[in-house]
Amino acid sequence: MATGGAPNAPSARVDWADIGARLEPFLIPLFALFVSLALFGAFVALAGQPPLEVYYQMYRGAFGTWFSFQNTLQRASPLLLTALCTALPARAGLIVIGGEGAFVMGGLAAGATGVALAGSPRAVILGAMFAAGAVVGAIWIGFCGFLRARRGVNETIASLLLTYIGIALLNHFVEGPLRDPESLNKPSTRHIGEANMLGSIPGLDVHWGLVAGVVACLVAYVLMERTVFGFSAALVGGNARAAKLSGVKVAEVIVITCALGGAAAGVAGSFEVAAVHGRANASLVAGYGYAGILVSFLARHNALAIIPVSLFLGGIAASGGLLQRVFALPDATVNVLQGILFVVLIASDTLYGRIRWRSLAGAR
Repeated sequence: MATGGAPNAPSARVDWADIGARLEPFLIPLFALFVSLALFGAFVALAGQPPLEVYYQMYRGAFGTWFSFQNTLQRASPLLLTALCTALPARAGLIVIGGEGAFVMGGLAAGATGVALAGSPRAVILGAMFAAGAVVGAIWIGFCGFLRARRGVNETIASLLLTYIGIALLNHFVEGPLRDPESLNKPSTRHIGEANMLGSIPGLDVHWGLVAGVVACLVAYVLMERTVFGFSAALVGGNARAAKLSGVKVAEVIVITCALGGAAAGVAGSFEVAAVHGRANASLVAGYGYAGILVSFLARHNALAIIPVSLFLGGIAASGGLLQRVFALPDATVNVLQGILFVVLIASDTLYGRIRWRSLAGAR
């Protein structure tokens, strides 16, 4: 009877290249964040302030107290929606940077609608305001998608130029046809009425835009990751010609993704009017649309990742006031960090697929 030992099982080998490729979407943005913090630290050091103490005070101003945390949530609320204005078209391979225009136009439409329906039931007024903001935002960015799909116009340039047009239209209407005669120092539309203002979330000094933003991100994730439409958008983003040969209606996908993103930004503008200002005026031009671009890129256009990234950048924005009080730095100092982060993040895109993870791990 022949006996023999079982053959030795082959030793498991770690595929560092595969692991590195899977972790790249997390590691490279994290690397960009650390580089940006280092550069910002050098900037504040040149301004004569201790970088570590500045970072500590930024943490305090963003998350250190219950008041500062609520301020962070308030600032993160519009970012959740404006980031989708870039993230959703990006799924179809488009770079849309016109969220500020859709945000402003959505707020203007909401303010005008609220005034026009004065005297109607509160639910009707608020519902019509959000519907108006969504429709105008969808048309605003959807038009960029139409120009790209039908005329080959670059959507990045088109959306950026439309932003300037949107801001100009806001100024025209609040200083002209829609101006409240009593708004002397700051031209504005008439107030929608305190009774029609949207209240805060129970237990928080934060408006309901935060909930709407989180829900929108969850819905967008399901739409883009778990539906046929999302798969079609990914095909268009990967290779539009191949997608067309596969039967995908490329033009339709492009217009719809742009329109959905614009609707999200328009709703964000509606919340600023319905829950914060009560009227449309120059306060709508607060840069939330531009910050949403950074949120989307830092989140790699992933709707779920937009939630924590919006919280992070909202905290950075909320800490500006504390830096001004403690270090006498301008409130806009935090914008320098956001600018550095955006530039470094864009530059780090060249690292994807080029890092030799097996070599870094010392694997043979």
